[in-house]
Parts: sequence; structure tokens; C-alpha cells
Amino acid sequence: MDTFGLWAAYFELTWLIKASMENTENSVDSKSIKNLETKIFHGSKSVDSEISLDSSYKMDYPEMGLCIIINNKNFHPSTAMASRSGTDVDAANLRETFRNLKYEVRNKNDLTREEILELMRNVSEEDHSKRSSFICVLLSHGDEGVIFGTNGPVDLKKLTVFFRGDNCRSLTGKPKLFIIQACRGTDLDCGIETDSGFDEDMTCQKIPVEADFLYAYSTAPAA
Repeated sequence: MDTFGLWAAYFELTWLIKASMENTENSVDSKSIKNLETKIFHGSKSVDSEISLDSSYKMDYPEMGLCIIINNKNFHPSTAMASRSGTDVDAANLRETFRNLKYEVRNKNDLTREEILELMRNVSEEDHSKRSSFICVLLSHGDEGVIFGTNGPVDLKKLTVFFRGDNCRSLTGKPKLFIIQACRGTDLDCGIETDSGFDEDMTCQKIPVEADFLYAYSTAPAA
């Protein structure tokens, strides 16, 4: 595990959260951190074929949101994966940081791939309507497009799909931050309709179902 890279990525995320809370102009709909360089892309919202860009996220919900930290340290011998020394310190520091940012933090240790999938499904089915955002931290071994449970790999898209706008409506239009150590891919999607959120404009808007995701990687692809 590249500990320096992880912390560089997570400090970038901390800055982004604070910027959103302060209503700065650094935002918002589709974002990606690659190779420890922050790149922010404005996702589009289509209204009558015209494109408009939001300037910031709405962060004044009653709760900041939920932060799930999955910390996998020990692995089944069949995976041939070594124990990840130092990961408990990373998990503890991340827990403290996000608690200080007023997130509800839930720590989970040494989960199998089945348990990770079940956890993500259950969290996505919760009511997030009073929460401003969602954060998931995956501390584990990784490979191209996958993260390792203690008994084997699981496709990252199988985890993030639970939180797409068409699957988790209470997080639609809200930032969903994933701190992970896996490679990534981008696919076009058909979009999901959402209310504009403004009294003077009740037009139904359409945004990508995978909008509002931010991925932070502690390593470059194939690293």
C-alpha cells in the first residue's frame, strides 16, 4: 500500500469537502483524482437540450453524511495476499478526520468480498435524504478494476453501482466520494431525471446516473 499516496489523496478530499461547505466555486458533478493530481470536471444537467452548470453542492442538510471505512488487513491463504501492515493507523486517522468533519463514521475490518457487497447494498438502501454526501474508504489490496476482500477480488463497479442515481435516489445530485486503490474506467450512461431544486425552476432535469462521484486513488494504474 502506498501510504503517502493515500494521504495525499485524502487531504485533497478534505479540501474539497471544506470548499463545498464554504460554498466556494470549486465543484462539482463529476470529479476524478488521478495519479495524485486533482482534476475537477463539471457534470452537465440538461434542460430542454440546453446545458447548465451548478456552482456548488448544497451542503446544508441536517447531517454531513455517512463515511464507511473498509479496512482489510488479513487475507485468506488462498489469495496469496500478504498482510497489510500499517493499515490500522491509516484507518484510525481517516476515522478521526471524517469525524472532525461531522461525518457518521462506521469502521469495518477484514470483510470478505461477499460481505463488502452486502454492506454496500445495505448502505445504499438507507435513507440518505437528510445527508449532504456519502464517503466510502476502501483500504485493501487492489488490481485493475478490482478491490480485494479477504477471500478474493470484487469488481469496483459492483460496489459503486449501488449508489448510482437510479439505484440510490436519496443520494441523487449529492457528492459520493470513494477513496480506493484500484484502476478506473468510464462509460457513457443514459441519465436519470432529477428535480432542479429551485422554486422558480421546477423543470425536471436530467443528469448522468453516475454523476456526483469522486474517485481518489493512492496509486496509478497497474501500480
